[in-house]
Amino acid sequence: MRLSKFFGKTLREIPTEAETISHQLLIRSGMIAQVSAGVYSYLPLGWRVLRKIEQIIREEMDKAGGQELRLSTLQPLELWQQSGRDAAFGQSLFTLVDRKEHRLALGPTHEEVISELVRRHVQSYRDLPLLLYQIQTKFRDEPRPRGGLLRVREFLMKDLYSFDVDEAALDKSYETMAQAYRNIYARLGLPALMVEADSGAIGGKESHEFMVITESGEDEVIYCPDCGYAANAEKARSAKALAGNAAGQPLPLEEVATPGAKTIEEVATFLTVPTSQTLKVVFYSADGEFVFAVIRGDLDINETKLRNLLKCSELRLATEREVAEAGIVAGFASPIGISGIKTVADDSLTLGSNFVAGANRLGFHVKNANYPRDFQAQLMSDIALARPGDDCPRCSGRLSSALGIEVGHIFKLGTFISERMDAFFLDSSGMSRPTVMGCYGIGLGRLLAAIVEQSHDDKGAIWPLSVAPYQVYLCPLHLDSLEVASAAEELYQVLVEEGVEVLFDDRNESPGVKFNDADLIGIPLRLTLSPRTLQRQSIEAKWRRSREPQFLPLGNAVEEIRTLLSEQLRSQGCT
Repeated sequence: MRLSKFFGKTLREIPTEAETISHQLLIRSGMIAQVSAGVYSYLPLGWRVLRKIEQIIREEMDKAGGQELRLSTLQPLELWQQSGRDAAFGQSLFTLVDRKEHRLALGPTHEEVISELVRRHVQSYRDLPLLLYQIQTKFRDEPRPRGGLLRVREFLMKDLYSFDVDEAALDKSYETMAQAYRNIYARLGLPALMVEADSGAIGGKESHEFMVITESGEDEVIYCPDCGYAANAEKARSAKALAGNAAGQPLPLEEVATPGAKTIEEVATFLTVPTSQTLKVVFYSADGEFVFAVIRGDLDINETKLRNLLKCSELRLATEREVAEAGIVAGFASPIGISGIKTVADDSLTLGSNFVAGANRLGFHVKNANYPRDFQAQLMSDIALARPGDDCPRCSGRLSSALGIEVGHIFKLGTFISERMDAFFLDSSGMSRPTVMGCYGIGLGRLLAAIVEQSHDDKGAIWPLSVAPYQVYLCPLHLDSLEVASAAEELYQVLVEEGVEVLFDDRNESPGVKFNDADLIGIPLRLTLSPRTLQRQSIEAKWRRSREPQFLPLGNAVEEIRTLLSEQLRSQGCT
């Protein structure tokens, strides 16, 4: 392709609206253009990259046994109501009404549609297992689109759905997909870390994300450098230390005056106890129900864990008015002696004894509060926020944290969707059973952006050869020289005939402009022809990642170029 004819122009200035590196470089290099908030068009350069990413994903899905299909974008809202996930997705679900007043949704994902399809076509265990996938546009009404392609409202996604006869078979499908994802990231040159994750609105009993660690990431990853434990901060666990003498004998409750001491730190200082010897209460509204959440004073509540435990759609901090209406004395509250309010407790309450807690009257706390002697909880689980520096839940190491971009998410859905969608089959004994489902997603645009975030310098993107828009940037200098123009044209034609992907910078621009654009676009191999190189009967070849060029003999340049490209692909594990 000749650059002079190419649609899309490079920009020298950083767009004011672009915050992340990938957003800046993809706009500046003429790969994407914004249509509206969270909606982008792919220009020819960006579309070529996206198609190559798509092909790599398709090849790995096919190799794993996937069958590609295409599901409808428009989905009857009744399907979402049948699964009960219309409420879980809430305002993120784009909906519309057709001329017959029939409500439809623009698909944010396709569990309902694929389950309905499988219900009609799968009758027997002999029809299973199935791995069905598509690569299709999805729509989600994100409240805060950001980061260019990192969080958008319209995006291209690969979503695969597995259907199995039982949990053991699902485990096999899950591992098959996990390995396929590892293969994809390896071919893309992305060091993706598989971490435990929250299932969110998709649902299911277990899920993992694949994260690319980068400063512009919007997700926090908690990990252990010693044993490799890693989880999204929403899901991460830590080993909770004992508070004082965990096996100590419960002492009688004792009310003490604590004038002016409301916060955990103030109370702990006033009574000369560590914060781990106190109980913290946080008030929430869960789908409109007032909730007490109790945790040890040295810990914080993970609201994602709490929301999952309560199985609620909306969780928020209670307002001052709601707290007052519940008869709670803020700053001096505890579940001791409180009735009619749902109480949720963190399991850290079992790792200590004789805690300091609120006395439920202004200016007073109680000492020696013990669970379950002095109060009960309707639900108890790990609802604590894991933090850097905490003890690892798997080994004796300490947890660290880093920011990451999610480039893939896999879920063990189990049977909750298939049961609601009536996707049953007859097992070998003739009994009707629900199919056991898994789902596996990759956002292609986010993957493209993550490659740029991971692979760039101050000049521009550095594309791996496997997905670069072109393999070679042919950069002749001083095209007013007939000798240079003729040699460049001849080399371009031969490379194209040999199947090498070439972007030919045939513009009559200065060397500085051409080199800057070559670096900005980030094509892996730059070939420079100039009067000086022709005097030496050579071509200057420079890898985008390399500082130093090498010179190829003009006589067999095409053979040398093909060898360089083949060796580079092999080194990236792409052949």
